[in-house]
Amino acid sequence: MKLPIYIYGHPVLREVGQDITADYEGLSTLIEDMWETMYFSDGIGLAAPQIGRAIRLFVIDADPMAETFPECKGLKQTFINARIVESSEETLAENEGCLSIPGINEKVTRPATITIEYLDAHFLPHRETYTGFAARVIQHEYDHIEGVLFIDKIATIRKQLIKGKLANMQKGKVSAHYRVVTAPQKRK
Repeated sequence: MKLPIYIYGHPVLREVGQDITADYEGLSTLIEDMWETMYFSDGIGLAAPQIGRAIRLFVIDADPMAETFPECKGLKQTFINARIVESSEETLAENEGCLSIPGINEKVTRPATITIEYLDAHFLPHRETYTGFAARVIQHEYDHIEGVLFIDKIATIRKQLIKGKLANMQKGKVSAHYRVVTAPQKRK
């Protein structure tokens, strides 16, 4: 099932996700729905907070980026209860966008290499190191389960330039080709 994407301003996007167990109700269906939603929305990653669940779960399929970024070849995985345990001092800057912040792309500087520990969809443990754009995609989705958005990491001047667009999103004025859930509006 294609789920709606929660948009900038919705409080769930700022919650730190909770760890889950293998008996989390409806987990396999939720993961399937997340894949379907991500592909329908033309994303390469989707975190549970983006569909309204404050849990430590995200899915990534960066393989379509492999022609430009070879390190993304074969990167298709479900990440449960992930923790980034090491980050390099070396950084890389690239443009990023987000399904929860449609129409905005900004340059973000992130560690070039990370090591992450996580459980896969079968709750098997993994510890893996990623570099380059693969590391970036994982860090972007990981930030979601930490209540962080990519715009939190951009230059102050760039934040000022997109302030109006973000304010409109918070007011529910947003355009996307997928279903969305906007922030609850205060009654006057």
